[in-house]
Amino acid sequence: MKKIKDFPLFRRPREKLVNQGAEALSDTELLAVLLGSGVKGNGVLQMARAILQRFDRSTELDVNELLAIDGVGLAKACQLMAALEFARRRFFHSSTVIRQARDVLPQISHIAGKKQEYFLCIALNGAKEVIGNRVVTIGLLNSTQVHPREVFADVIAGRADSVILAHNHPSGVLKASPEDIAVTNQMLEAGRILGISLLDHIIITRNGYLSFKEEGLL
Repeated sequence: MKKIKDFPLFRRPREKLVNQGAEALSDTELLAVLLGSGVKGNGVLQMARAILQRFDRSTELDVNELLAIDGVGLAKACQLMAALEFARRRFFHSSTVIRQARDVLPQISHIAGKKQEYFLCIALNGAKEVIGNRVVTIGLLNSTQVHPREVFADVIAGRADSVILAHNHPSGVLKASPEDIAVTNQMLEAGRILGISLLDHIIITRNGYLSFKEEGLL
């Protein structure tokens, strides 16, 4: 397989990006630019193709999966994961207005297939635009693990007007558990004290979603 240095200068990914813009590059070429270089026996384009194949097979690509690819070390794996997360945040936070539960799904779909429970807090401004989306906890959801201070600290600092909570059910069961309801009520009361509205709590799985608001639980 050809190495980058075997290509004419104008066909090399980095030079192509400079001369034609990032939109002119294929997915493989874009990844090659992010990776920077390959290793002996595994060129950067070959490495990029292997990563794309992993993407096609997995909805839970993480650092450990990237490390399993020949030539991808910890630095490259972390660099890629950081770039992907940055792009996801910028794309989904750009003037995204939330009017109903379905509008939130693009913000939380990345946790639908996770093997652990991820608890997210999505912050909105007065115009119901997304201004923040962060992971509060990872692990079993209960009222002793999720403290209002951890949920609302960044929300207050960011001067948010309201929040939407979301978490996944690795089991795939779309039903609110007693703990889910207890956590929701705890955050609802904390929000009232702080003057921050809790608009909804959404449970998401690969099978769909459940909105506390739509179900009359909030």
